[in-house]
Amino acid sequence: MSLGTSKAVFQALSRTVPQTGYNEPRMNSSDLTLHSRFGVKCMKKRSSRHRNLIVCSSMLQSGLRTHQFQWMGGTLHDHNKTYSRPWLKTCKCQRAESASGVTAGDGNGSRLLNDVQTSNSASNVMSTKHILEFEDVQVHQLKQEEVLASNVSNGAITDGFETSIEEEAWDLLRESVVYYCGNPIGTIAAKDPTSSNTLNYDQVFIRDFIPSGIAFLLKGEYDIVRNFILYTLQLQSWEKTMDCHSPGQGLMPASFKVRTVPLDGDDSATEEVLDPDFGEAAIGRVAPVDSGLWWIILLRAYGKCSGDLSVQERVDVQTGIKMILRLCLADGFDMFPTLLVTDGSCMIDRRMGIHGHPLEIQALFYSALLCAREMLTPEDGSADLIRALNNRLVALSFHIREYYWIDMKKLNEIYRYTTEEYSYDAVNKFNIYPDQISPWLVEWMPNKGGYLIGNLQPAHMDFRFFSLGNLWSVVNSLATVEQSHAILDLVEAKWSDLVAEMPFKICYPALEGQEWQIITGSDPKNTPWSYHNAGSWPTLLWQLTVASIKMKRTHIAAKAVEMAERRIARDRWPEYYDTKRSRLIGKQSRLYQTWSIAGYLVAKLLLADPSKANILITEEDSELVNALISANPRGKRGRKNLKQTYIV
Repeated sequence: MSLGTSKAVFQALSRTVPQTGYNEPRMNSSDLTLHSRFGVKCMKKRSSRHRNLIVCSSMLQSGLRTHQFQWMGGTLHDHNKTYSRPWLKTCKCQRAESASGVTAGDGNGSRLLNDVQTSNSASNVMSTKHILEFEDVQVHQLKQEEVLASNVSNGAITDGFETSIEEEAWDLLRESVVYYCGNPIGTIAAKDPTSSNTLNYDQVFIRDFIPSGIAFLLKGEYDIVRNFILYTLQLQSWEKTMDCHSPGQGLMPASFKVRTVPLDGDDSATEEVLDPDFGEAAIGRVAPVDSGLWWIILLRAYGKCSGDLSVQERVDVQTGIKMILRLCLADGFDMFPTLLVTDGSCMIDRRMGIHGHPLEIQALFYSALLCAREMLTPEDGSADLIRALNNRLVALSFHIREYYWIDMKKLNEIYRYTTEEYSYDAVNKFNIYPDQISPWLVEWMPNKGGYLIGNLQPAHMDFRFFSLGNLWSVVNSLATVEQSHAILDLVEAKWSDLVAEMPFKICYPALEGQEWQIITGSDPKNTPWSYHNAGSWPTLLWQLTVASIKMKRTHIAAKAVEMAERRIARDRWPEYYDTKRSRLIGKQSRLYQTWSIAGYLVAKLLLADPSKANILITEEDSELVNALISANPRGKRGRKNLKQTYIV
């Protein structure tokens, strides 16, 4: 579709659907003016509409007549009573009949707004389905103490207690749901009533919503995930700038917030807007590389769990997938197939010495490539992209398996490396100096087991164990079957270090002393054995569970869940735990952290029915294995007889 046609369609839509459709990623300079806060706004609107806000008009009514619902026996009962809530709004969004879904009237498959409300045939039910009365902290504590007193005897936790924990977790998860125009659209990061400074914990984070979304999918509540996927897709296509520079198109935001602002020219009305943060407001101003990768993974999980493949087949969703892939597969100066990123671009979003090629990003990248290849519709224009995708899968798989893997055998090999080799057949390809091997690693490495190191660059190997990257490499088959079992062997062998009294260490070991000062910049939040510096994060339970189920070793996950149940609810669902043995709630940890709650629920749901883990698991691809064997990367330069055009 030409730029002129695109702008004409956008302007026609804007008269009936105020700023809820896809904006063209580029507009003429005459249409735009700089704005002190949001950077850009469109001057052709009837009223001021910021280009990086999705706007939905709504009226606030003080004495709103509505329905009161009560949960009784698992059923939502309506008592038809009047009550007033400041967050209840009636949405006055105007919809264009022709703007529903993807139109192809011009023969070009125009990317238009899919009106999420139209697709939700029971939108009123959905908007009230998860409304639960908020309980204050004292009520939660009292309830928990009563349960503890009645169900704990002789140090054993009864099944009834476990059930009560799950019920509380579901109540808290549903309380965290965020609504936009009456539709559930995500969950906030934390709802901590003990903290007066919310920072950005009241926003919907892409990565944080993943376990929430999986929990809702496993529970059969698909609409919130569908809405999340489609609305975040709309946020993808807008311009984002910081200090006059714009990142590549396809970047997904780190988070977004639903804001209620006064409607221009009408003091009695308000409008809801989606306000995204692409990193320009984040601490450290780091772009979220993992957001788009998680989005693709969740999109595949939605289709496999709900059976609704129409979402991933939409033209706008297909275009969104391609934008993410092109951003990740873009040519650069790097000689490696791994993604080169800055520090803090993933779950570890503060300076922790992971700049370069961190394992977590590579594992998510590999998973997103596999999921995207499965969902992309065959088109003539996609042939080059799919070819590049396949090439990268083979190269990335070999690179991680060969150069990131470490066990006692590999450790002995590195210890005897010859350095300063100039040769195409060098053994020490990255010129790693044996003195880099830390004393802790020699003592810590078990005789049985191994893991993928945290990072690899010229003359540098980060030997720390990073949990998410290793667990997800098991889930998506980036690690071989033997390596996957070895990773779980190591988890069992080092249970006292990686789990201790609360699962699961985000990394091991902690940076301490001068190393901590230099690498973190003396970060007071990432002190040794706290937060990202080897703190324990309960949300990692769900990744551990999926990995354990895939390798048919569910006893590992069951043991970890049992460990968490001993105190996580009593501690009020903290974000993370401190100290080497995870004995203390994190000193700056938020309570009632949503992904701690959701991670526990996903683990319980999957252990109850392990077959449901298939929505997240990707098995080893036989075509990739054959390509690796054919390519024989250990061979000499100028390899021949390649059956496929894979690049290793």
